[in-house]
Parts: sequence; C-alpha cells; structure tokens
Amino acid sequence: MVGAFALALVAMSFAFAGGAVIVAVPLAILAIGVAALVDLKRRRTQATSIDEHRAQAQSSKVEFTERDRQTLNSD
Repeated sequence: MVGAFALALVAMSFAFAGGAVIVAVPLAILAIGVAALVDLKRRRTQATSIDEHRAQAQSSKVEFTERDRQTLNSD
C-alpha cells in the first residue's frame, strides 16, 4: 500500500509538474490517520481479548489430583 502510494505521488509529480505536493500532503495526512485508526482498533480489540482471558482464568478453579499434589510437593 505504501509503495503504491509513493508510486502514485511520483506519477502525479510528472503529470502535474509539481502539483502533486498540493494533492499529496492532504492524502498523506489522511492515509496516516486511517492507518493510526486501524492500529488503534486492533490494539483495543487485542487488549479486550487479553482482559477477557484474564477474567476467565481467575474465575475458573483448578482442582489438583493426588498425583498433582505429590508432584508439586516433591521434596
């Protein structure tokens, strides 16, 4: 995506003889903003998933068998 964007800017600079800067700056700001929002959404989803796993782990009780207790207390 970034490569295509850079190639488009080069093509516009040849087509408009320097007018690409006028078009490119707002497009670059828009592209950076969209990328930041997508990354923020991904991080928020990932953090929610971790919180759910943490809550689930705390709510479930672990029951050890006698063999587990022997293994844990091997002195």
